Amino acid sequence: MSTITNAPALANGKTLLPDDLFTRLECRIRAEHPEMTPDMPARILDQALAFLGACAVTTEPIGPSPIVDVGWHTFILYSIDYAAFCDRIAGRFIHHVPDDDGGRQLSGGQMTADCETGDCRYTNPPSLNGQAGHEGVATVSPMRGSLETTVLAIRAAGYRIDPDLWPVDASAIDCNQCHAGCHDSPTRG
Repeated sequence: MSTITNAPALANGKTLLPDDLFTRLECRIRAEHPEMTPDMPARILDQALAFLGACAVTTEPIGPSPIVDVGWHTFILYSIDYAAFCDRIAGRFIHHVPDDDGGRQLSGGQMTADCETGDCRYTNPPSLNGQAGHEGVATVSPMRGSLETTVLAIRAAGYRIDPDLWPVDASAIDCNQCHAGCHDSPTRG
């Protein structure tokens, strides 16, 4: 006789905040982004909190999708609440580390990031097999991971994913929680 064990239900990121703070942050997103559908600010904030919950426990470099980053940015503006939240869930501050090296040289080309679309592209790469340079989708930076890695980390941390906010076919992310690519990176040079 076999027994079927149900996997534990995944939690919503919203469970990490008191309702009044969640509502304040949701209202801020709504006010700053009137173009969004009425349900979108709560969904964004829920996923930003799930992402931060994963940041608290993962050892992998992860980063949010551009739309989820809106929720993280909003929360950071409430710095006292954000710092207390980080201390409570992670025992440390979870830093927002943007990828400002959009002009860095990669194999003779340049990596550029479009913060509106989340697209990262190589421009003017070196010639390939004697052909002229071309533009193409960038590979994933090992320092930033991928959205797929982020989604897996969020699920592993026990949080539900809103798949519409995590386009895992995106090639790279524009920020992460790490100074040097891992959760304890402040101790790394």
